[in-house]
Amino acid sequence: MASVPSLASTVDQRIADALSAALPEAGSADPLLRRSDRADFQANGILALAKKLKGNPRELAAKVVAAIPTEDVIEGVEVSGPGFLNITVGDRAIIETLAARAADARLGVPHAERAGTTVIDYAQPNVAKEMHVGHLRSAVIGAAMVEILEFTGEKVIRRHHIGDWGTQFGMLIQYLIEHPHELDHQAAGAPRPGTDPESESATSGTSGADTETSGEEAMSNLNRLYKASRVLFDSDEEFKARSRDRVVALQAGEPETLALWQRFVDESKIYFYSVFDKLDMEIHDPDIVGESGYNDMLEETCRLLEESGVAVRSEGALCVFFEDVKGPDGNQVPLIVKKSNGGYGYAATDLSAIRDRVTNLDATTLLYVVDARQSLHFKMVFETARRAGWLNDGVKAVQLAFGTVLGKDGKPFKTREGETVRLQDLLDEAVDRATAVVREKAEKAGLAEPEIAENGRYVGIGAVKYADLSTSAVRDYKFDLDQMVSLNGDTSVYLQYAYARIKSILRKAGDTRPAAHPELPLAPAERALGLHVDQFGEVLAEVAAAYEPHKLAAYLYQLASHFTTFYDQCPVLKAETAEQVENRLFLCDVTARTLHQGLALLGIRSPERL
Repeated sequence: MASVPSLASTVDQRIADALSAALPEAGSADPLLRRSDRADFQANGILALAKKLKGNPRELAAKVVAAIPTEDVIEGVEVSGPGFLNITVGDRAIIETLAARAADARLGVPHAERAGTTVIDYAQPNVAKEMHVGHLRSAVIGAAMVEILEFTGEKVIRRHHIGDWGTQFGMLIQYLIEHPHELDHQAAGAPRPGTDPESESATSGTSGADTETSGEEAMSNLNRLYKASRVLFDSDEEFKARSRDRVVALQAGEPETLALWQRFVDESKIYFYSVFDKLDMEIHDPDIVGESGYNDMLEETCRLLEESGVAVRSEGALCVFFEDVKGPDGNQVPLIVKKSNGGYGYAATDLSAIRDRVTNLDATTLLYVVDARQSLHFKMVFETARRAGWLNDGVKAVQLAFGTVLGKDGKPFKTREGETVRLQDLLDEAVDRATAVVREKAEKAGLAEPEIAENGRYVGIGAVKYADLSTSAVRDYKFDLDQMVSLNGDTSVYLQYAYARIKSILRKAGDTRPAAHPELPLAPAERALGLHVDQFGEVLAEVAAAYEPHKLAAYLYQLASHFTTFYDQCPVLKAETAEQVENRLFLCDVTARTLHQGLALLGIRSPERL
């Protein structure tokens, strides 16, 4: 089905046409339409036109009003203040527009056929290391942007740039060679990497004790091995020397060394999948292309940069300099592509990844969901890529920078012992808290224990995701589980309960089905709800264009709030007439579908009974 134009876009076009008809000397003019608390919409564009035409804005406004047709969508227009137009749309137009949305599985949201491809780099854990609270935001924000961009029509390629290369692997591999049974364990039922990425065993997003147990066991083994190898590395000079030789063997591709390195990667993936499973996120094996994936490109990247003059030698290192990047001493701080000892910096890998994504994946947009503290690094990497010609007018690179997760005290979130909080522990606690909240309401909703446990997981993980996504990404936010699982305020639980309440109403309606009745007059709360539902497509377009998922979260919270007011003020099943019951059930249904779709795009489940 074709997309459904919003009332705002229809009204905007009508006002623009009236401006052109009444004031042809003004040329094409923007009505500057916006929602208003004085009417349904307000157009402010006449003030700017009056200055341009040197006319009286109220007189010009009166001419425009006379040219506006008011028979179908627009019910009335009033001139306000110095020349604002306060516009009211008809009740019939609201319901007819919503009925057109309800007839479409996509709620009338356009699916743009774009020529471009976005490669999104997010959820970047490190091999052989535990995921902590610092890994949360990249995963949650990135997964939401993937869903939003795909829903609006973008071709999206996921990339998980895991830390799977570097000098620490020499230490780990050498220790494993000398202690060959350190990674032995039983992992019955574990999702082994390399299996069919479409099967349950190769993706997260599946729920099962086997996955969880194997992930815990895998990380336990990796932690034990890392600590033991570190102790030996720091205390035994001969082992340290052997470890450094092992790094050389790894970089040279020596088969035994590579095979052991692969064991670390595979073991870590078991663990990654278990954590992403808790986060209710799908991670597919082919999308994991870590630092090692670009290893064969590094030397060529350096050669191309040096031959083109983009990078120069400085004190033995290959560097790129920038006029506006200087240290405290006033000297320019370079981007180091290759170190003086021949080792490659992170920049070499990131620049090689850009080359690969643009050349081999045909990317037109590179979106990096990365900590704001790395903004200077990516600014220099992007500028270097532009100088080298790998980024141009047809390819843009954007860092979707995010802030830090803080504790209630406003400081970086740590355990009482001062250690970084394990992501797995944090998610477990969120589910426990949410399950307690669900259990309190379970008897009234008639939920059995399995449904309580399932809904507790959806509510807990949804609470964590929503707290993250409802904050502008670049800002820090406080991690407060008590607030996150609250039924009141701007929380996912409030939205989930609004959805469950609507589904309860629809069940209680029995054989009475939702049906649109455009001929009926609407109460103020019905109008407000209907107009807000109609904004869904426009909000999604804005969120996708600016990479701002918090605006979708804000829209959904306002939608749930409008529904709460409607529910309080407008009896549904006890409405005055059968037609009014059907029409209000229709408003309930289209609201529920919008809530469900919006939450799904944020990666949040919406249980039908809570």
